[in-house]
Parts: sequence; C-alpha cells; structure tokens
Amino acid sequence: MMTVLQDLGADVSFMIPNRSKHGYGPNSELFQQAFDQGTKLIVTVDNGISGIEQVDFANALGMDVIISDHHDIGDQLPNALAVVHPRHPQGHYPFGELAGVGVAFKIAHALYEEIPDHLIELTAIGTVADLVPLHGENRIFVKEGLAALIDSPSPAIAALCEVSGVKQQDITEETIGFMFGPRINAIGRLQDADPAVRMFLTEDPAEARSLASGLDVLNKERQAIVKKISEEAMQQVEQRYPDGVPHVLVVAQEGWNPGVVGIVASKLTEKFYRPSIVLSVDPETNKAKGSARSIEGFHLYNELAKNRDILPHFGGHPMAAGMTLAASDVDDLRERLNKQAEISLTEEELLPVVNIDIPLRLDEIDITAIESMRLLAPFGMGFAKPKFYLEGVHVASIRKIGAAQNHLKMELTQQAASIDAVGFGLGSVGDELTPDVKIDVIGDLQVNEWNGRKKPQLMVEDVRTDQWQLFDIRGIRQVSRWSKLIPKENQVFLAFKEETPALFQSLLAQPICTVAQVKAMSGSKDHLVLLDLPESEEQLVSVLANMKPKRVYAHFHAKDSQYFEQIPTREQFKWLFSFIKKRGTFDFTKHCDELAKHKGWTRESLFFMLQVFFELGFVTLNNGITEIAQSPSKQDLSEAPIYKRREQQIALEQKLLYASYKDLKEWFDATVSAKEEQIWI
Repeated sequence: MMTVLQDLGADVSFMIPNRSKHGYGPNSELFQQAFDQGTKLIVTVDNGISGIEQVDFANALGMDVIISDHHDIGDQLPNALAVVHPRHPQGHYPFGELAGVGVAFKIAHALYEEIPDHLIELTAIGTVADLVPLHGENRIFVKEGLAALIDSPSPAIAALCEVSGVKQQDITEETIGFMFGPRINAIGRLQDADPAVRMFLTEDPAEARSLASGLDVLNKERQAIVKKISEEAMQQVEQRYPDGVPHVLVVAQEGWNPGVVGIVASKLTEKFYRPSIVLSVDPETNKAKGSARSIEGFHLYNELAKNRDILPHFGGHPMAAGMTLAASDVDDLRERLNKQAEISLTEEELLPVVNIDIPLRLDEIDITAIESMRLLAPFGMGFAKPKFYLEGVHVASIRKIGAAQNHLKMELTQQAASIDAVGFGLGSVGDELTPDVKIDVIGDLQVNEWNGRKKPQLMVEDVRTDQWQLFDIRGIRQVSRWSKLIPKENQVFLAFKEETPALFQSLLAQPICTVAQVKAMSGSKDHLVLLDLPESEEQLVSVLANMKPKRVYAHFHAKDSQYFEQIPTREQFKWLFSFIKKRGTFDFTKHCDELAKHKGWTRESLFFMLQVFFELGFVTLNNGITEIAQSPSKQDLSEAPIYKRREQQIALEQKLLYASYKDLKEWFDATVSAKEEQIWI
C-alpha cells in the first residue's frame, strides 16, 4: 500500500500497531498521533473491521478512514469513508477468502487501473503467511508470486534468503511459510514492526541485509520465549485438568508476552486437540490480552461473539481470533465457552482426523513420481500436499535429531525397499518406538538432495503401532534418565525381590509393586517396568501372562550378578577336596584368604565350593572347621541345591541381563506368543 500511494504522488507514512501496547487493530491513541502529525486520511491494511469506536474517534477529529480488511464482519460496520472487504454484506465480490494483502492488491489494481505485477511477490508472501486457503485468486497470487520471487531483484528478498540459508532459485511456498514468514512476523510479536516494513521498502541492499539480520536475531529470541511460555501453559493445563482436558482450554498468566501467545495457543491446540485461548495478564491495567486457535466444528468468532458483554474487544476468523477482556472475567469466559462447546462439539469432533489421500507400499515410491507432484503446487491451507499412508513398515533405525533433540529420523523398510523418514517436532515419538517394530505411518513425500545425490524422503506427520514393544533400559544406571520416558498412564513398576523397592522408591514418584500385588490386579496394564531380575523364567512368564502389557521396560537390576563369577571347574573342586582330605581338618575361617591368594581364586569361589561339598554331605562344618565326612555317598556336584541355583542364576542372567537386544526380544516374543496360543487353545 505504501508503494502504491507513493507511486501515485501521495504524501504518505505508515504506523504499525505495537501488539503489546495497541492490540491488533485500530487504536485511538495511534489515530491521535496521526492527527497531531497532520494526517487527513487513514487507510487500514488487514485490520479495522471491528474498530467501531476507533473510527468514530477518527471521524470526530476530522480525519477520513478507509478500512481494508478480510477478518470476519460483526453485527455493525465501522462508520468509515469506505469499507473494502471481500465479504462486505452489500458487495458481490466472487471470492471472499482473500488475505489482507490480497485486499490491498485489489485496491492497488483499482488505483493503477491495471494489474500491479510488481506487487505480486509481496502478495504471495502475505497470502501464504496469513494461512488463507490456497484456492481461487489466492492460488493465482501464490503461483505467480513464487515465480516472481525466484527472479526478484528486491534487496529484501535477497536478504531474507541470506539469513534463512535459502537459495533464491529454490524458493517455494514452504520457504515462505517456514523461513520468511516467522522472521517477518517475529519483530511485530516482540516490538515495533517498523523495521520489517522498511526492509521491504528500501532499495539499498546493505540496509536490507542489516534489517533482515535484525529480524533473524529477533526470531531466535521469539523461539526461546515461545518455548518457555508453551512449557508454562502446558503445565497449567496438566495441573488444572489431571483427569482429562475439557472441551475448551483457557490459560492466563502475568508476564507472558502478548505478541507470541497466538503461537502458544496453536501449540496447545496441536497437543490437546482442543480450542485454546492463551492470555497475557497486565497487572497494572487488570486486562487480559491474547489469542485463540480452534479445531474444526468450533467457529471461534461466532462463539466469542456470544460473550460480547465480557469481551469489549475481539475479532478474527473461524479458526483464529484475538481478544482483550478484564482479567476478572477470564474464569467466566472459560466456563461459558466450555458450556457452549459441550453443545456445539460432538465427541467425534474432539478426535483429530487426518485424511489419507493415497495408501502406498515402499517399493512404489520413486523420485520421478515425487517430482511430478510439484506440478500440483503450490500447497498450503485448503490445498494440502497429498497425504500418503504406509502400513506395516519396519523401523530399521531410529534416533532423535536437532539441537534440542525434538525431531525424529528413521530408516523404514518393507521387504527389500527402504526410505529415510523425518518427523519435525516428533522427537518424543523416538521414546515410544523400538528398533524393528512394525508401524503405520502418515506423511508426505519429498526429494532430499545432498552432495548432488537425490533420495526420496518421507516427512512424517503421525505414527502408530499395535505391536507390543520391549524397551531396553538395562544399561542406564541413572533412574532419572529412563523414568521420564515411561508414560504415566496405566503403568506398573515391578520388583521381584524383597530388597529392591528400598533401592528405587526414593528415586521414583510412583509406588513399586510386588509379584503378589501384580497377580492380584485385574485387567491388563499398558506399561510394565521390570526393575530387577525375576527368581526364575517361570515367574516372569507368569507375570507377562497375567498383565499382557503393551510395553515392557526391562531394567533388570542385579545386586549380586553371578554371570562373570561363573562356576568353578571340576578340576578346582577336585583340588580343593584333595587338599581338605590331605589336611584332615582345615580352618576355613582363618586361612581362607591365604588359600584364595595361593590359588588365584576369589574368596567367594572357595565359599561356594565348600557349600557344595557341605550340601552333598562330602564335608562337615563346625565353627569354620572343615573335615571330610565319613563314607560320603557318590553324587554329582550339580545335585547340590546351591550349584543348581548358581546354574539357574547364570542362565537367567545370560538370557535376560546380558543378552543382546535382539536375543532378548526374541525370548519375549516367543514367551508372549506361547501364552497367547495357550489362551486360544
């Protein structure tokens, strides 16, 4: 709009409302400033349709106001000189879903009396960034604008590419949505947005680079602020609703930056799939200012409009809105909206749904097919990339990536075919999948090019599995490292041995169950944590059959592992027996350490062999004095109970504690399958 009016010879300046000070739309304080500077005409861009009082204020000062906006229209239109809106109640414009920048483009078209091709690239950026549906005229704006952006001589575009790490010839709608848009918007969320406007207006490449660099720094700051507020908002929800979230989430807190609460609301909606309102409370004014995001089936603007008595200022769309209200009315708004949602939302509408376009096998994916899909671009709101569904693929490898470990990378296989898969923001899923588990995946396909080599890549949106899984936490000594990975719902921490609870209870917030308590439980448990080794295989098999867990976390703490001690050889037993026989008597208590050192054995090995002899009746023990028994019966060493227990313990440790993950999983698979067969038989 600035460019157009300057081209036409107008004496024009601009004002961008500061979100924290002025809110999202027309502001009487800014109108007063404009009047004091000699302004005669105000033209709004992408706001103003709800500014009834503010326009009246400007009129009273003697200024004219032209409103250009695309937000939902209320019961009353502002008393402006003109209201330009694609859904004006007295208008007949054939396409009502223009973005605010699209409305501005239309005004430019009318003023120039020809299509302003030189503005198409900015129109594309604004259309994608404003998340309007990409069909009708919006689709034309973006398709033509992307072509213009690739060849644009604009210093601003070159500077944005530089700070975003993007080649200008590679600009797509995703570049705008994920690279340009966040940087352009960041400054307005944290401070005055004037530098962003100046960046697009300047013809000086050096100035554009400097301004773009500033936007990039602020975007990083914005990301850190969003992360902190999101964590606090999530914590509020979980503490307020420990037994399940309601239909609508409303959270508020002093000190939250009002410029980023819309992003936080989006994150709440994404996590909990509920309409979400996030409000920043100003203790000085006792006002709560914030943003909302919704789900399909809950028209935010219409539902908020039912509460005008406590919402003096609000505006927006079906899926997003902004508002200001008294802090004392926040609880009332929460209660009202939940009552409204209980009526307007069905249980089915509270469940997130992903529409699948094409089911695929891995061997059907190739680069040519993926590249041909770009003919359908641009993709975005209302015209999403095709969603592909891959059923029954194996996770060959899985790991978290990114500085914060919040993204996921997998290699998926199916028969002889394989593909790399990346899930942005799905890092936590890495804690819920094990190697070689069979999963179903939804996502879109793209070509990943690295060092001149092209490979298909799946961008994962969601994952599920109905297989039981074994999580190997045997080698993680720090309880805090693995306990946080276990879902809190429907979990059981099991100790087989009496002394184990005392070792773990202070480190775990949850109670620890004994085998007897587990056997008394009714129904299955999803998450079973095996804290220590069982007394026998049969004991573990019995527990698994009783609980039928979906996930088993094997820690298998062993206080006194026998595996590396092993059992003394027959030659060692033979030597010790001969030694005692030759001596006649031997004070084991007094001379044990000397003998162990002489033979290079451990003290424990000597005690073990002596106990075997005693249990078989080969020797007598009296206060540590050992003698050969009179006429002992001939028996095999393995008949001694302690020998049998040692053999069983070593075999158990070999099978459960020291086996590879592959071997351990095979044992569990065989055990689970065997028990299922017994149930069906």
